[in-house]
Amino acid sequence: MKAVRQQTIIDLLQHYQSLTTEALSVQLNVSKETIRRDLSELQAQGKVLRNHGRARTLHRENQDSGDPFHIRLKSHYAHKADIALKALSWIEEGMVIALDASTTCWYLARQLPDCNLHVFTNSHPICQELSKRQYLQLISSGGTLERKYGCYVNPSLISQLKSLDIDLFIFSCEGIDSSGVLWDSNTYNAGFKSILLKRAAQSLLLIDKSKFNRAGEARIGHLDDVTHIISDSKLA
Repeated sequence: MKAVRQQTIIDLLQHYQSLTTEALSVQLNVSKETIRRDLSELQAQGKVLRNHGRARTLHRENQDSGDPFHIRLKSHYAHKADIALKALSWIEEGMVIALDASTTCWYLARQLPDCNLHVFTNSHPICQELSKRQYLQLISSGGTLERKYGCYVNPSLISQLKSLDIDLFIFSCEGIDSSGVLWDSNTYNAGFKSILLKRAAQSLLLIDKSKFNRAGEARIGHLDDVTHIISDSKLA
């Protein structure tokens, strides 16, 4: 019965592209709590993506399903700011750090001290924020600006990193599925994170609990590749 209902949910989402929890409960004549449980299981399996009371199927052939940067900035902002504050203790003067184009890293960038610190990033908003500092050395990945995500895409990234020894790569992601795979909403950011995750001496994942048991469009790597995690809850 549950398997049939969950397949019906997938069929409905494929037909309508996205539906609210309430709309699905009406369509299937079950409670919203039942729909939420079904969606949680389907999301953990990497079959659907939930966001702001709605759900949709994943279409990995597109590999671009994320919300624009300015929308993500408002989502769970209090948790992100708290997590970013905790990350400050990992950063020491003289380090070379890399930041991704996540909103959590943007909150971190706002709190970075103006000191002898080298920061490498593909984030346009972070570049704008850190350009105000006098002593901090800012290195942009450069390339083509993807305005939706506020990130630069540079096909020469690997060559560029040959001259940089990254002490710590700090990043966030769209979600961690039940198998420990790290996902992002688009290939632009996923590619940057995948490369830095392999090349940095250490990595620090900043992630709030809304991202647990959640998949996305583009694979970054695996939780086993991450050195440390900062979150507002323990990862089950």
